[in-house]
Amino acid sequence: MTQITHAKILIMSTNGFEQSELEVPLKKLRAAGATVHVATQDGEDITGWDDKNWGDIFESDLAIKDVNPDNYDALVLPGGQMNPDILRMDDDAVELVKKFHDAGKPLAAICHAPWMLIEAGVVKDRQVTSWPSVRADLENAGAHWTDAEVIVDNAIITSRNPDDLEAFVAKIVEEIEEGEHVREAA
Repeated sequence: MTQITHAKILIMSTNGFEQSELEVPLKKLRAAGATVHVATQDGEDITGWDDKNWGDIFESDLAIKDVNPDNYDALVLPGGQMNPDILRMDDDAVELVKKFHDAGKPLAAICHAPWMLIEAGVVKDRQVTSWPSVRADLENAGAHWTDAEVIVDNAIITSRNPDDLEAFVAKIVEEIEEGEHVREAA
C-alpha cells in the first residue's frame, strides 16, 4: 500500500491532449503530495487542445521509451481525440500500458484515452466508460461499457469527459492507496 504523499505517478501524453484532462490530474495529484512526471514520445514539451484551439504548453520529464514502470505507482492517460489516436500507433506507448497493467498498477484513462487500453489488449471482460464515440470500439474489444462518471474494474479507472475529473482523480488516489492488483498478463 502506497500513501498518495509517497506515490510516483506517470502521465503519458502527446500533442493534442484535452488540456484539462492532463492539467487537472497533474495539479491535483501534486497538491495531494504525489510526485508526478509527464512522459512524451520524444521527451519534448507538448501542447494541449483547449476549447477548439491549441492550448498551453506542458513540460515533459522524459521520453516514453525511457520510462521504467518499476519507478511508478500508476499511469494516467489523458484524452482528447488526437492524443490517444497518435499514441495508440506508438509501439513504446502501447507496450508501456501493457507493462503497467501486467504489474497490477492502476491505469487511469479518460475520454478517448481508453483507445490505449484497447490497443494494449487490457479491456476484455472489464467494466469501463469513455467518451460516447469510443463505446463501440470498447465493446468490440470485449469490454462492458456503461455511461457513468467513473468506473473502476480491478484498478482500471475510466471516465467520460472533463466534467468527471473530480471523481476521476479521487479514484486514482484511492486505487494507488489500495496498492497493486493481481491481473492476468495482457
